[in-house]
Amino acid sequence: MYIVSRQQPLSEDQNRVLAKEDAAVFPPDYLRFLRQYGQGTYRGWINVQLPDAEVLRPFAEYGLWEHDEDSPITEQQIGECIVIATTVDGDFLAVHPEKTGLLWLPRHADQIKAISLEAPGQDGEGSYALVLDKVYEQVYGCSRQEAVYYEPWTDTRNYLFLRLPPGQDQPSLPELAGVCQVDFPPDLTIETSFACFLFYQQLGGYVRFNYAYQQEVAVFYEQDAQQAFAVMEQWLLSKGCEAISENNR
Repeated sequence: MYIVSRQQPLSEDQNRVLAKEDAAVFPPDYLRFLRQYGQGTYRGWINVQLPDAEVLRPFAEYGLWEHDEDSPITEQQIGECIVIATTVDGDFLAVHPEKTGLLWLPRHADQIKAISLEAPGQDGEGSYALVLDKVYEQVYGCSRQEAVYYEPWTDTRNYLFLRLPPGQDQPSLPELAGVCQVDFPPDLTIETSFACFLFYQQLGGYVRFNYAYQQEVAVFYEQDAQQAFAVMEQWLLSKGCEAISENNR
């Protein structure tokens, strides 16, 4: 598993909270994964976070999900669930102390789904990543083929958004991404029809070419990687990109 930037260790208070948790309630190696890598985003789609027993309590009264004889939990039990992850789309992944397996509470659907937890077939730090991949398969009905990566949350992350305006002599975003890979060979590349991600350890981040928006380029980097960032920024500007927004702490 590729780690995008330095891990953000859990605080002493956070570790004390985890030490009090009943490991049997959670998926295999979830707690161990948190201790090793900290909170963060897995494969760009789901946020691995500390157990939260409070966030779903108000939802028991909202009537967001339908309940019948096939529902894995009752409406009242929603408020008893412990959230362990959220997706970038707002879905919840949770456990219930009296239920086996995981619960998927979707943001844009009205049926709660039970996720079966078979043995992942691997022990150690990678087994929880396999659990998350199984969740993806059961929820979306397909598996992901691209490389596995984890982006720890840090408070030192900076970013720069740029625009590649259209023009007769301008390259397309896929062409620009291809040239970037030649001039700056990445440590990891993930490319789909929607975007291309070029990961660099010297940035502690990546360059994202947003094919879906056709013109957007974004650079995500750590605060102590200013020199590497400056080189990448000047290269992108020299290729016709225009800076549109940035975050410098």
